[in-house]
Amino acid sequence: MTAKAVAEANTNIALVKYWGKNDDQLNLPAVPSLSLTLAGLRTRTAVELDPSLGSDTLVLNDAEVTGEPLAKVSRHIDRVMRELGIAARPAARVRSHNNFPTAAGLASSASGFAALSLAAAGALQPGFVLDDAARLRLAVLARQGSGSAARSLFGGLVVLGTGTPGQRDSARASQVLTEADWPELRMVIGVASEAAKDTGSTDGMRHTAATSPYFAPFVAAAPADLRQAMAAVQARDLEALGHVAERSALRMHASALAADPAVVYLRGATIEGLHALRALRRRGIAAFFTCDAGPHPKALTLARDADAVAAALSTVPGVLRTIVAAPGPGARWVEDAP
Repeated sequence: MTAKAVAEANTNIALVKYWGKNDDQLNLPAVPSLSLTLAGLRTRTAVELDPSLGSDTLVLNDAEVTGEPLAKVSRHIDRVMRELGIAARPAARVRSHNNFPTAAGLASSASGFAALSLAAAGALQPGFVLDDAARLRLAVLARQGSGSAARSLFGGLVVLGTGTPGQRDSARASQVLTEADWPELRMVIGVASEAAKDTGSTDGMRHTAATSPYFAPFVAAAPADLRQAMAAVQARDLEALGHVAERSALRMHASALAADPAVVYLRGATIEGLHALRALRRRGIAAFFTCDAGPHPKALTLARDADAVAAALSTVPGVLRTIVAAPGPGARWVEDAP
């Protein structure tokens, strides 16, 4: 007899950047981070446990996936199984679909492992209740699959703390504001590529930490960045939050660019996007740059200015299209399979 659950989670974009680990085995962040979960950019994942299967299978965006990506999914389902106190499981059929570019710098691993964590829990333990305590437990598990996935268990603005090496539960995610608490906030994304990036985030973090003279100063500055960002969030002060977000993103990329050899996620469209946003600010339009481990220029702004910001980013050479996203919800059950 099979057991199946389907879950959906939205991606999140860090405003105070997560970059670097202090425990690779447990995926513990070296720095605290603050993120915004985005409405409309989601991963939907179905996990079906089927005793007739000989081994786990994975279909991502309608294509069968094998090798290490499949092994990583299998390990994660086993991680959820052990957390639930289950000794063994049948093989799993996993189907997952992103409605935005995958592995391209838009945090698809965050929404992916958040959705997988919830879907696996539902399939392994029919009747699993997603209350506040369960969400916190799943966030710890999701973080071990992808560090930023812990934040996608929650909606709105979310903090992920640093970890203590060797202590699995030491890095926890918590919601600062729900998606309804600052509804005017917007993230405008200039999509600069639909392709997967050359250097994955984990490899980029490791290489930066090992070789960049700017990595230690980035880590040292992060707690103060978070304190300033949190004060701005509580005051609903976009200008103060945007200033910290832009600074944190540029410091993160500076540390990566100073690695040996350099880790370069930025493209021409990224830099021109930054200049376009600064030009908007000179015209009195509040828009602040951020960019994750990918080429896409992103702008933190308010609903009243979102159309103007999207129009400005759309004129940047190399920007293929724009996406305007409001604060989104946390991971949840859904009925329809991907």
